[in-house]
Amino acid sequence: MNWTSFLEFTRGPLFYAALLIFIAGMVYRLVRVIALGWARDRVKSRGSKLGGAVRSLLKGFLIWPFIPWVKNTFSRSPLIYVAGGLFHLGLFVVIFLGAAHMLVWKSLLGFGWPTLPLPIVDWLAVVAIAAMIVLFINRLVHPVLKLISGPAEWLNLVFVFLPMISGYILTHHLFFRYETAYSLHMLAVDWLLIWIPLSRISHFMFYFFAKAIHGAQFGKRAVAP
Repeated sequence: MNWTSFLEFTRGPLFYAALLIFIAGMVYRLVRVIALGWARDRVKSRGSKLGGAVRSLLKGFLIWPFIPWVKNTFSRSPLIYVAGGLFHLGLFVVIFLGAAHMLVWKSLLGFGWPTLPLPIVDWLAVVAIAAMIVLFINRLVHPVLKLISGPAEWLNLVFVFLPMISGYILTHHLFFRYETAYSLHMLAVDWLLIWIPLSRISHFMFYFFAKAIHGAQFGKRAVAP
């Protein structure tokens, strides 16, 4: 196989096709959610829906993730809380604060931003990969998670894991020639872009809407979300 030609395909036509499918799929899902509508208020609000939405979003980003004992999230499932938090942190840093990925964003958006030093990004990438392995094993042995896990849940883990591990292999020039490792990484990324709108991984976009809507409902009734 000519890996150079395959790399040009995976980072060129296939990448842009996958990106188009990702954007179209996410827009379609968002439109479907918006089309559900908003129930008309039949009772006068006792509080502020906007204030409730803002409080809910701020708590969701600044309080619950960093002060887990407020809602006992740590005591109920410490392994999932720690591993899940480290995974999401590492994933965010790698995608948005790694220099290589920032350059991709810059080529797409037309502007860039400061990034973290490579050793920090590299360390957090390892942490995220390890956290994913822990979450995989936990889902495999936990009786409840094992019971409710179907093919989609396992595929979600695999399709997120492959870009992470292939990216690490590419960065450190392990096992494969550069062209081969780069091609495999791009292939994993392209497939993940296509898979996200079809899966529950798309929750990252709807999380914001859910927090705002729930907060608005609580704010309308003048109770704490």
